[in-house]
Amino acid sequence: MVAGPVVHSHAIWRNPAHETPFLTLPYYADIARTLERGMFDFVFFADRLAISDRYGDSHEIGIGLGDQDATRMDPMPILGAMASVTTHLGLGATRSTTYDAPFNLAREFATLDHLSGGRAAWNVVTSMNDGEALNFGLAAHLGHDERYDRADEFLELAFKLWDSWDADALILDRARGLYADPGKVHYANHAGTFFRSRGPLNIPRSPQGRPVIIQAGSSGRGKAFAAKWSEVIFALQPSLTRMAAFKSDVVRALEVEGRPPDAAKVMMAIMPFIGKTRAEAEAKRDLHDSLVDPRVGLSTLAAHANADFGSLPLDATVDEICDTGSKGNLAALRSIAGNGSMTIAEAGRIYGRGIMCPRTVGTAREVADELIAIIDSGAADGFVISPAFLPDTFEDFVDEVVPLLQASGRLRSSYAAGSLRERLAGVGDAT
Repeated sequence: MVAGPVVHSHAIWRNPAHETPFLTLPYYADIARTLERGMFDFVFFADRLAISDRYGDSHEIGIGLGDQDATRMDPMPILGAMASVTTHLGLGATRSTTYDAPFNLAREFATLDHLSGGRAAWNVVTSMNDGEALNFGLAAHLGHDERYDRADEFLELAFKLWDSWDADALILDRARGLYADPGKVHYANHAGTFFRSRGPLNIPRSPQGRPVIIQAGSSGRGKAFAAKWSEVIFALQPSLTRMAAFKSDVVRALEVEGRPPDAAKVMMAIMPFIGKTRAEAEAKRDLHDSLVDPRVGLSTLAAHANADFGSLPLDATVDEICDTGSKGNLAALRSIAGNGSMTIAEAGRIYGRGIMCPRTVGTAREVADELIAIIDSGAADGFVISPAFLPDTFEDFVDEVVPLLQASGRLRSSYAAGSLRERLAGVGDAT
């Protein structure tokens, strides 16, 4: 999810069937209920801290056409509302280690974990580009590896703060007037390269001890960071071959960190289009794709690549641009075109329809079988379902695909008691 008009699909807010009231509370509450009805493990919100204005060195296209960063509300209040209308659904928010403080973030997630009864998750990001830096008073973004060095220390300190209260520190003896045992509440006294913090956290230890850690790093340094800290790794890989290669890389990175191969669940993004017939599903896909302006895809791509494609003629082919030796992160365009030839407009439309998220199109049976085949191949441990329309995609998936997965024994029919971490990994309070 994104707390705004776009997720991976840039057509969401243009849904011709109905309005998409992404600025309202009932919208998110209804989605949470649908996901819990479908026995989903968790929902998590991607986030970024700036609008997109790299395309044409202007925010005109991004704001005017509604790209991925045109609106992003803070997901934390939304997750609090989702917690109030669900009982089991995990609740994940993205928070940046580059533009936040460990104490503040540790406090936020401890609060969410308490109020949700042990369902909090943190999608850790280091942030992406200069637009975010400018919003926080910096002239430029930190370098890639320096961001991950900062993130390592950020998590080290956050973990100290979450551990600053022992599990049995809270007494609440009303008769004797004893609130907590001071001997079981500890100062962190952290002094590192990037952070200093005394602690302790001013919230007792939460049900999970700390939130479930989600990460999505795809670079070598990012994968190493994910292998060190994460319990869930979100990946967006466009083919089964790439999924399998990514999963193998994760297993090797976990081994380097001395963690077992199943210590982090690898969950692949999938965007399903589901119909009563394959033709109906294909018609849904084609309608969806027709709503994506190529410029809005290029605006989001420019933000993701931290490069400006605004000077490139839309009717030129990627091959032609590459042959000129022009700068501007042409590797991003080449990755979209693959071995074929396409125009800049076509590349923008492909990116805008789903940020390269792989799509499965067919009947519910065909979609279920494809997901099962990916799992059986060993290329993934599960899936992040990315919506083409909201709440339509989730409703179709829950009503049509979930019963087939349950009938095949691949998905629970009821939630077991316990925290999000227990459901994902079979363990409780983090130690």
